[in-house]
Parts: sequence; C-alpha cells; structure tokens
Amino acid sequence: FSPIILLFRIFKNKEDKKRFIEKFSFRTKVKKNGNLIWFHGASVGEILSVIPLIKKYEKDKSVKQILITSSTLSSSSILQKFKFKKTIHQFYPIDHFICIEKFLNYWKPKVAMFVDSEIWPCMFKKLENKNIPLILLNARITPKSYKRWMKIKKFSYSVFNKISFAFPQNQETKYFLKKLKTKNINYLGNLKYSENYDENLSKINKKLKKQFNKKKIWVASSTHATEEIFCINAHLILKKKIKNLITIIIPRHIHRVKEIISEIEKLNYNVVSHTSKKTNLKNVDFYIVDSFGETKKFHEMACSVFLGGSIINRGGQNPLEAARLGAKILHGPNVNNFVDVYKLLKTLNASKKIDSSKDLASSINFKKNKKIGKKIKQIGKNILKKTIKQLDIIIHHEIKKA
Repeated sequence: FSPIILLFRIFKNKEDKKRFIEKFSFRTKVKKNGNLIWFHGASVGEILSVIPLIKKYEKDKSVKQILITSSTLSSSSILQKFKFKKTIHQFYPIDHFICIEKFLNYWKPKVAMFVDSEIWPCMFKKLENKNIPLILLNARITPKSYKRWMKIKKFSYSVFNKISFAFPQNQETKYFLKKLKTKNINYLGNLKYSENYDENLSKINKKLKKQFNKKKIWVASSTHATEEIFCINAHLILKKKIKNLITIIIPRHIHRVKEIISEIEKLNYNVVSHTSKKTNLKNVDFYIVDSFGETKKFHEMACSVFLGGSIINRGGQNPLEAARLGAKILHGPNVNNFVDVYKLLKTLNASKKIDSSKDLASSINFKKNKKIGKKIKQIGKNILKKTIKQLDIIIHHEIKKA
C-alpha cells in the first residue's frame, strides 16, 4: 500500500514532489569513496538530537561521508539550515526488501544508527545479513508500544535481537529493551539534553527583535488543534493586565496556520505571520510562526513557554530546548512521552502543570532563569561526552576492520 499512501501524501503536499523517489531507493545524492556512517531519525526532534554527534563526526578524518535519512519534509527543511561539508540527506526508503537491498548495496554504511523509536523489521534483517552493526541510539519505547510488541513476542524478539547496541534514553526503555531480548544495553541518558546550537537556527531579524523587546512576550510551542484556542483564551485573560502583550504561537503542523489565523480574526484580534516578514508589531496581539526550523529563535526570547501535545492526549512535546534557554515550562496533564524529563524539571522548579486557560495566564512570567538553563546544559554535555565515547569505540572498530 505504500506507493498509494505516498501518492496521497504528495497530493496533500506532505512529500517532496521531486525527491519522493528516494523513498523507493532512487538516490538524488552521490556516495563518495571511503567510509560512510549513517544516522536515521523519523523527524525533526530525532534529527536535532543527533546534530552534536554529526558535528563531531564532520571533524573526524576517518569518516569520509555522513548520511542522514528521515521520513518528513520538515526534517529535510531543517537540515538545509546547517552548513555541513560531508553530510547529506536522503529520505528513508520503504521497508520492503527490494528497496532496502537497493539502498544498502549503494550506500554501504559502516555503521547504522537509528534514533529514538525507529524499529524497521526488514531493514534490521538486511543489516544483520550484511554484517553492518546496528545501534539504537537514544532509544525510546513507550508502555503502549511495548504492549503492542509483546502481543507478537516471537516476532518481536527476532527483531530486537538484531540490534547490536542499544543506548536507551530512560530507565523505562532500558527495562522494556531487556524484556524484548535486546543485547548490549547501556543507559547513557537522553541526548535531547545536549545543545544543538547553530547560528542559523537562532538568528532573528534585528528590526523584528527590537520590536519584540518593546513587548511582553510568551510562547505557545508545538501546539495541536484545540490547544491554540486554549492559549488564545489565556492571552485574553492576561491582556486585561498587560496591554503590550504578544503571544507567539508555533503550531506543530504549519499547514494549520490559516485555520489558526481565522480563529483569531473571528475574535477581532490582530495577527501577523512570520513569513509575512512584517517588522512593525504595533497593536499586534498574536504572532504565528509558519515556517520550519524557527522555534529556537523564539524560545531564546521567551521567559515562559507552553509546550503543546499536553492538553490533548498526545503525550507532550520535548520541553528541553526552551528549558535549556532558561524559560519556565508550562504544560498540560498529558506528558507521558517525557516522564523522566518533566520529573527533573519539576525538581528544579522549572516547570508547572496547568489545567485551564486561567491557570496558564496566571503562571506566565517574564523573567528568565539562567541558572536552571546552565544546569540542563551541563547535564547535556555529560550525556553527549559519554555517548561519543561509546560510539567512537564502535565506529572506529568497524573502520579499522575495513
């Protein structure tokens, strides 16, 4: 069914109309002679979490080329903002033996590193057949997906047994991996704590920044349908006290921007989109970020950030970037995807659970907590150091073998 699904996604503008052929293993980039290592992550969050590793191996002379694969348009767009010299991006192929065989025969990676919860049975089998070490990096398995895997135990054991090394991002995943008969499990911590700083991701137009500096701002980040209304209501409550308030909304899916703007305009409030490039924010109430890879610019300015996917039952979105920048994190009750992270943020007094728009409005403050930001950055540095040490052993062993 994959070709039919892909055609439907192309029609919906969810696929690259030229590069979708990469999903059938028709390459659009060229492999260089020499050692290639491969990172694969589903989308933006997974790819950003390995950017510090990619930067490290960009400087490693024994690595000739780095291949990154992902499945979404947004992740491809974000990667274009990084100025890498030997790193290339391709879309991940369909998990069918013909596509997989063609893909591996061309790229011939020395090591394959799959990020987060990317489990692909056909690919895993082919990697084992070709003696290519498979690393499950920053691995995450939720209780829900664990229960699903355990319904087909024998098959699941055969899939997870093909993982050469697993580095879980939390203790819960470590436990699930053991139960699924995974070999060589080593808990190092969550790579998402480490900083993926890049000037191209944090520079903001000087005129625009000057305008924002005159205002009181807060950010509603990675919001889903209905959560914007929740945040709009918080803005209306807060506006009664703070006249020069701007609420910045960064929707999880930018194709929903028109619908969000329409909701705001129905209430007769002024709204500006980021791509309009307007720098005069006089009388503006809402600023909508409608382009990929811009989140960090606004997290850097904000003192309070509400993280979406937490009012609706989506398990929450990653709060670490905003927390690392010293922002107070506000979230709804549904944060199952980041239980360990929120546990730490709570002990640092850096986050707060909110249940209503009124609660959200009263919890927003306009002062950064740089001390907490530094603590989180240090945790990230330690995790990154341990991860690089382990990967170096595996990667350099495979390169020397050749």
